[in-house]
Amino acid sequence: MAIVTIFIALALLVAANALYVAGEFAAIAVPRSRIRALAEAGNKRARRVLPIVDSPHQLDRYIAGCQIGITLSSLVLGAYGEQALAPGLARAIGSLGGWETAAAHSAAFVTVLVGLSIVQMVLGELVPKALALQFPDRAAMLTAPPIAWSMRVFAPLIWVFNGSGLAVLRALGVRGPTERHVHSPAELDHMLSEGGDGALAPEERRRLRRALQLSSRRAGDLMIPRDGIVAIELGTPLDEAARIGSERPYTRFPVHRGDIDTAIGILHTKDVVRAQGRGTPRAVADLLRPIVRVPFDASAERVLVMMREHRAAQALVVDTQDRVVGLVTLRDLLADVFGALADEFKSAPPRRKRAQ
Repeated sequence: MAIVTIFIALALLVAANALYVAGEFAAIAVPRSRIRALAEAGNKRARRVLPIVDSPHQLDRYIAGCQIGITLSSLVLGAYGEQALAPGLARAIGSLGGWETAAAHSAAFVTVLVGLSIVQMVLGELVPKALALQFPDRAAMLTAPPIAWSMRVFAPLIWVFNGSGLAVLRALGVRGPTERHVHSPAELDHMLSEGGDGALAPEERRRLRRALQLSSRRAGDLMIPRDGIVAIELGTPLDEAARIGSERPYTRFPVHRGDIDTAIGILHTKDVVRAQGRGTPRAVADLLRPIVRVPFDASAERVLVMMREHRAAQALVVDTQDRVVGLVTLRDLLADVFGALADEFKSAPPRRKRAQ
């Protein structure tokens, strides 16, 4: 009966260590947006976790509490395990014969230490860490209540040790955890590249990587070349413009005087149809919408911002002499993230021949 009690006590100490390890890794890895969404949906556990992960100061105290719990449970496990198991094991070793008392005690101590270290490492460290990283939201919500309770008990220790750590950091000229680290696009891209199978499917991971790489993509990389642009001369009759629109799988056409370098606006086929439906004779010049020009080396991210500001779906790409070298469309930018997009006019085209 005594040996059963000993193993139950040891199992509880390993479980306590696993609790703090899982809580620490889950608090660091859990997406705040996920916890916030669950909290807004009425999840009580998420409401308890949200203040912890949403505040760098609270998160720092929480992790300090986990570290103290890990340290204390490990120390108690080693000390109790040695006191409870080593004497009996030493007697068993001594009964085998040929062992001096001191040697038997040393062998028993080493055996207990190695055995508990292996159990602690596997069940108390590696397994809970892996589970917390794979299911961070669930792990954070399950471990937060008991850890929050134990933090009240550890409050003096947290104050002493955390305060000492911050004092050492200040002495080294390092600021405390007042701000949450913001990952750069390159760091996020690296994490997506290195991360194994998890919550994101491979296709979702590829789309996120493409979105993060938008800042490195240039308008010149995404544009339709100059010789592929279908444009309309300003003096074109409205009926002729309607015929051109009906024969082409496009809805918007740059309008120019002489050549594409003198483009002055965009003609939308919807405006042509609407004008013809009203039966009022109007010229192409009366239906023009503003045209946007973007530099050849502008980032795709910047092009998106300019299109949004001007409420445009396409933009002319110009070189340093303001000469038109191509045309980039909103469809081109989206296709760079989601892949080629089909529409009602044609199936997904090759990059050099995609819709204008």
